[in-house]
Amino acid sequence: MGSSGGESRWVDGSEMDSDSPPWSLFGDDEGREGYGSIRRRLVKKPKRADSFDVEAMEIAGSHAHDSKDLSVWPTLALAFQTLGVVYGDMGTSPLYVFSDVFSKVPIESDVDVLGALSLVMYTIALLPFAKYVFIVLKANDNGEGGTFALYSLICRYAKVNLLPNRQVADEQISSFRLKLPTPELERALNIKDSLERRSSLKTLLLLLVLMGTSMIIGDGILTPAMSVMSAVSGLQGEIRGFGTNAVVLVSVIILVGLFSIQQFGTSKVGFTFAPALALWFFCLGSIGIYNLVKYDITVLRAFNPAYVYLFFKKNSTQAWSALGGCVLCITGAEAMFADLGHFSVRAIQIAFTCVVFPCLLLAYMGQAAYLMKHPHSTGRIFYDCVPDGLFWPVFVIATLAAMIASQAMISATFSCIKQSMALGCFPRLKIIHTSRKLMGQIYIPVINWFLMIMCVVVVASFRSTTDIANAYGIAEVGVMIVSTTLVTLVMLLIWQINLFLALCFPLVFGTVELIYLSAVLTKIKDGGWLPLVFASCFLCVMYVWNYGSVLKYQSEVREKISMDLMLDLGSSLGTVRVPGIGLLYNELVQGVPSIFGQFLLSLPAIHSTVVFVCIKYVPIPVVPQEERFLFRRVCPRDYHMFRCVARYGYTDVRKEDHHSFEQLLVESLEKFLRRESQDLALESNLNDLDLDSVSVRSRDSDTAGDDLRIPLMWDQRLEEAGEAGTSLSGETTSGLPSSVMPSDDDPSLEYELSALKEAMNSGFTYLLGHGDVRAKKNSWFIKKLAINYFYAFLRRNCRAGTANLRVPHMNIMQVGMTYMV
Repeated sequence: MGSSGGESRWVDGSEMDSDSPPWSLFGDDEGREGYGSIRRRLVKKPKRADSFDVEAMEIAGSHAHDSKDLSVWPTLALAFQTLGVVYGDMGTSPLYVFSDVFSKVPIESDVDVLGALSLVMYTIALLPFAKYVFIVLKANDNGEGGTFALYSLICRYAKVNLLPNRQVADEQISSFRLKLPTPELERALNIKDSLERRSSLKTLLLLLVLMGTSMIIGDGILTPAMSVMSAVSGLQGEIRGFGTNAVVLVSVIILVGLFSIQQFGTSKVGFTFAPALALWFFCLGSIGIYNLVKYDITVLRAFNPAYVYLFFKKNSTQAWSALGGCVLCITGAEAMFADLGHFSVRAIQIAFTCVVFPCLLLAYMGQAAYLMKHPHSTGRIFYDCVPDGLFWPVFVIATLAAMIASQAMISATFSCIKQSMALGCFPRLKIIHTSRKLMGQIYIPVINWFLMIMCVVVVASFRSTTDIANAYGIAEVGVMIVSTTLVTLVMLLIWQINLFLALCFPLVFGTVELIYLSAVLTKIKDGGWLPLVFASCFLCVMYVWNYGSVLKYQSEVREKISMDLMLDLGSSLGTVRVPGIGLLYNELVQGVPSIFGQFLLSLPAIHSTVVFVCIKYVPIPVVPQEERFLFRRVCPRDYHMFRCVARYGYTDVRKEDHHSFEQLLVESLEKFLRRESQDLALESNLNDLDLDSVSVRSRDSDTAGDDLRIPLMWDQRLEEAGEAGTSLSGETTSGLPSSVMPSDDDPSLEYELSALKEAMNSGFTYLLGHGDVRAKKNSWFIKKLAINYFYAFLRRNCRAGTANLRVPHMNIMQVGMTYMV
């Protein structure tokens, strides 16, 4: 009996926790004869994954994210829209790439120009085109991309998440799909076992993901500064007396305006993004063709990769330093993957292949052709090669394109922080949803003003695009290396492809990225330290928050209330039960949280219905509404206590107010009760009726003197049932358990539903614990410093739980508790 308890779950009795012995609530006392029937039911019951699947509410069909398989015209329309969101950053790179490259390598011969052009062309062809368009985009998580999407995908296949709240029932979500086994399964299982056994590998993987996320946030600071300042610097040669101070001042004004309009949402101005960027790419291609025809069409020789070799042979160390400027031509390549959730793989591939790639090649070839005739124009090469009379239109379009590129990176930063918050890796912040149709359009005030201040400081301090470019390159290459590592792990663990092909990916692309990284790291003293400082600060914040959250969760698991104590208290819980529903928020997915004991000690009465609500984020993008809630009964029926797990994906929007949340919760609870009644009736048909009836009669004979068998508010429900004309003789005279009857005629179900309705009419109260987390006295000094000061500071100054849950203040009751971790 004891050995089979780990595979079975209670449905109508006490909750079974995975870390508690199955019969601990009974002990060796056989005086509880009423549980004999339940024991036999437990043994003969069909095996289940988890009792939560009673309310799993599986739905047929696939998830909405898979509806992106559009026809030709909708796909082309979506590809057009990607120009304004995905490719703004990469599209503005011709403003500054050659200026930065030839600031390191002076032009002395045709080899310098052709070598630099060949280097830029093959960098774009290898990393954004070959790596991202054809490989990385396929490593999406049900249509979502980005660093955290890769991490959540890995978390689904291996238990590498440091928060131990994974459930088998989560795998029943319709979008929680796993691949079928392949011949490469054994190698994948070995990798999975290694990741799950070694906590050091779990921590290393988390740090890698957090580092990549921190680099993306750093990009959110550097992209607006670099793009806007590069566009404004074109005025220096056009307006007399327009010097560096004027460039800085105008750039700061534009940046302040850019961040000030974020609160209105991108949807207000989003309709201009795609046409403006389409016009920008048209300008790039047209100006490139014009310069090719007018100046030197022989630069097409740069398609020969031998010029890369000649470029390095001639310039050696200077050529190596120029790689730091060359890497700027692929800034924003990560946006193709990070912004995948708003588009489709096919749309992004079409836009890059048919528009972005050829226009960028034409732009760089046109600039190279101009430099063949005017080698001293490297300082402002982009604006110098613009045909006469078109400067001001091109300048306006370039400035608008720079702002759009900045907008895309700012939005990506907001989305990245929201995902990290959902996975417990960032302090809670206020999130405003600026669109009712597009859930990805969000606005985080604190992060927005922080980015604005940092951008202004960067522009005012560096005063030059060259130094900002040094910092920009490190952030971009760092994100690419993280993506390469995670996609390689996805190939081995999830795709289970051939080992040789899987290793070719990091060998080819990882080697190129490491070469670029070695080049940009030489610029640490010249501004490259900036993204490293940003990344280190954000990494510390994110890791300490995750570390403290994990310790707090583990402390709650250790200190949860035992079922023996709950049964000893009886259905009254040692206090008075009053009408109403109490929603006790906690982080446990199993067990009774210790904070509930504090409420019992502090309050003179407790609600007639108590629901332990756990808000849980599962490693998938979106949880369908039909599969939002899981329910489980805690203790016997007459306790009227339930466990509710509200599951959300890491891109889900929790926009519902407390009224709609309460209504949906009660409806789901009613559905659970009806399913439970049907399930018990089905199980009773599988039991031996002769043996079961003996147990039931012995149980019913003891019911009169056992208050554990008397439902709450029995008298009130008797009166309600009498008014409704309902006969109660079946419950009082029948010798069979109520679960044998059909669910529609089950009196105990009707009583419980009426009690739930009465409690709902009496109102909801939100029971919240105000927990203080402290390190144990014998902890290491670093742990005390991190938990008692740093983590405590973050908890005090982040968004409060009541505001995050959108709970009305009049309905809140809080008690304090200290967790020693």
